[in-house]
Amino acid sequence: MAKQYETVIGLEVHVELATKTKIFCGCSTAFGGAPNTHTCPVCTGMPGSLPVLNKQVVEYAVAVGLATNCTITQYCKFDRKNYFYPDNPQNYQISQLYLPICRNGHVEIETENGKKSVGIHEIHMEEDAGKLIHDEWEDCSLVDYNRSGVPLIEIVSEPDMRSAEEVIAYLEKLRMTIQYLGASDCKLNEGSMRADVNISVREVGAKEFGTRTEMKNLNSFRAIQHAIEGERERQIELLESGKEVIQETRRWDDAKEYSYAMRSKEDAQDYRYFPDPDLVPVFISDEWIAKIKENQPEFREKKMVRYKEEYDIPEYDIGIITDSKHMADIFEETVAICKQPKKVSNWLMGETLRLLKEKSMDPEDILFSPENLAKLIALVDSKAINSSVAKEVFEVMFAQNVDPEKYVEEKGLKTVNDEGALRKTVEEVIAANPQSVEDYRNGKEKAIGFLVGQTMKAMKGKADPGMVNQLLKELL
Repeated sequence: MAKQYETVIGLEVHVELATKTKIFCGCSTAFGGAPNTHTCPVCTGMPGSLPVLNKQVVEYAVAVGLATNCTITQYCKFDRKNYFYPDNPQNYQISQLYLPICRNGHVEIETENGKKSVGIHEIHMEEDAGKLIHDEWEDCSLVDYNRSGVPLIEIVSEPDMRSAEEVIAYLEKLRMTIQYLGASDCKLNEGSMRADVNISVREVGAKEFGTRTEMKNLNSFRAIQHAIEGERERQIELLESGKEVIQETRRWDDAKEYSYAMRSKEDAQDYRYFPDPDLVPVFISDEWIAKIKENQPEFREKKMVRYKEEYDIPEYDIGIITDSKHMADIFEETVAICKQPKKVSNWLMGETLRLLKEKSMDPEDILFSPENLAKLIALVDSKAINSSVAKEVFEVMFAQNVDPEKYVEEKGLKTVNDEGALRKTVEEVIAANPQSVEDYRNGKEKAIGFLVGQTMKAMKGKADPGMVNQLLKELL
């Protein structure tokens, strides 16, 4: 009988925090920017330059710790992790080994197999390294230190996950929690959230863990899923053929869908950690923790319950709207103005989602303001514009956040409610289409649809279809 294997997975998730400046200096953390322009003596590791801790980094780290049920280490400090790599200008990274800021937390995830708690071993603060760019043409490597010193938290899970599905559920839960806190935008494509996956396999029922490998270079959920499945198969094949799995760091190539060894995995002693002599320990008082706790937002689970009671919109809508804090904020602010939850929800669920998908955008990238969405809904309600004109206006509003009232006015898109002008157009359409008129009189109901269409065309879409219908029936 074939052996049954179980996959054991733990994650190290790096999240770039949304501070305006770096962790130990005043340089900008903005993504992009010409190479080496967001730099100074501190983040390029010049001798004699001294780091100063950014208070906001501590607050974000504590906020994430509280939201993931961790114990906050009230006396914590920074350590130097020594290694030599060209993207690391000081030849060490300032991190936390001995006293990480958060410990022993957990998050609840839900998959097809039900609910499960995934343990969080620790969360520590550290600085990001620079970025190496390999120039194939010149056959050399260039380094950009803009990212060097950008604040990170590293969230280290317990090896509690057993499948790619659980890993994705865990990452989605972390991403949503951190986005709700405003601690990071967690964009995998820009590297502000990166996951290294530690994976091993063992026979079902075995007590001991197998030898693990670490997979790096995973910048999308799809890549993470493929890497886990690919590495599981690779390790099982090795074990089945009597070979052993070597503990090493591997790099996943998503285009070729396979991984290759980068280096053998170092142990902590290889890094010669010691407390950073340039930074004072951080003391986090009870009052400070209480203040951060007080400022925590309403998280998704609570929001979903409240939406059901307060707004009475379908659960499907609630699930999608609360999936993004930015979309939930737009929803709540628009409803506060126009008091029409279902109509606001319809615009978000319909046209907004359609355009986001079409333009490959995230809900976090929505530009239009709640005020403008409320104005658009009011224009439709007062029959100042019809629904097809509203969709046209919404597209422009989605792209440029224009004021719909002004736009409708400038472009002359208001519905023509002048019955005299409308009656004249309807009479002309009737005169021009004797065949359809005859069809309608012979009991073909569909013929009126054609006549309504012709009238709307003649009115350049700016008539109320209901009114056109009424006039046609009356004149026919």
